[in-house]
Amino acid sequence: MPPWNPTSALSSYLLLFFKMKKPLIVVTGAAGMIGSGVVRYLNDCGTSDLLLVDDLKSGEKWKNLLGKSFVDLISKHQLHAWLQGRQDEVGAIVHLGACSDTVETNVDYLMENNFHYTVRLAEWALKHDKRFVYASSAATYGDGSAGFSDEMIEELRPLNPYGFSKQLVDLWMKREGVLGQVVGLKYFNVFGPNEYHKGRMASMVLKMTGKAAQEGRIQLYKSNDQTYEDGGQCRDFIYVKDAVAMTCAFLERRDVGGLFNIGRGRTTTWNVLAAALFDALEREKKVEYIEMPPELSKQYQNYTCADMRKFHKIFSEFSTVSIEDAVKEYVREYLLKNARW
Repeated sequence: MPPWNPTSALSSYLLLFFKMKKPLIVVTGAAGMIGSGVVRYLNDCGTSDLLLVDDLKSGEKWKNLLGKSFVDLISKHQLHAWLQGRQDEVGAIVHLGACSDTVETNVDYLMENNFHYTVRLAEWALKHDKRFVYASSAATYGDGSAGFSDEMIEELRPLNPYGFSKQLVDLWMKREGVLGQVVGLKYFNVFGPNEYHKGRMASMVLKMTGKAAQEGRIQLYKSNDQTYEDGGQCRDFIYVKDAVAMTCAFLERRDVGGLFNIGRGRTTTWNVLAAALFDALEREKKVEYIEMPPELSKQYQNYTCADMRKFHKIFSEFSTVSIEDAVKEYVREYLLKNARW
């Protein structure tokens, strides 16, 4: 796999734009996996005019920001107050901060943290004509029975409160008639460096690398649907470096608005992902299948695959790395070295 180069995904116009323009880009969720990747990507493109926003508490998520350049780092609880009277200082908001726990049951918390907070930021950005890019989610598609087209909103039925909170944002944007002025990104299964802090929501690659290296085997859930064999459930996995490049592309195309899927547009089974993991470790594949927890089984997506036609119509030259190459780089260059991007 060749070394990742941000200029391969961004045009020379965007690099020039970053060098000429000085208004701040506000990045929320800046210490998260995708957020810290956005910071790294923009740094590599020549800009450090960034206001980073996150809720760091006492964990080690802050380590994702080591070695990165930015103007300031503030709490998410300070952002709305900070923005007042600063419209001339801000050029864009990339809003990635949210609770992304798909088994979170506190709906009131999700409504305030994921829905109301996003709406308030969007209202400020729209009022002052600022670029607003926000994280939606593939969880809005529910069981996938309505398909995975980013043209759909009302007919979707999320399976969990997290997906519901994200769908409410999309519905608000459409109801207010501003969907064409903002960009909502429906991230599919993103994995890669800088997810050490995610705990139970971390990717299988992270969770299983240590187990596979130490014990020579991993565990996957048995299928809860006879349509799929054990480990044959399908997901649209995308490497975080590709997801970040796709996100930042919308900072250049400010004439583009709407909802966009962020995925590869191809499915990968858990068995194939496991094989890529063992190949990266240069070990024989050994998988044990275990029962899926009941609380997960009720809201489990057995199949996801992003419809990428709208994205590729605009960014026709963009391509993603293969799952095998992505897993190999992630495992060898990050996980085994305990490194961050």
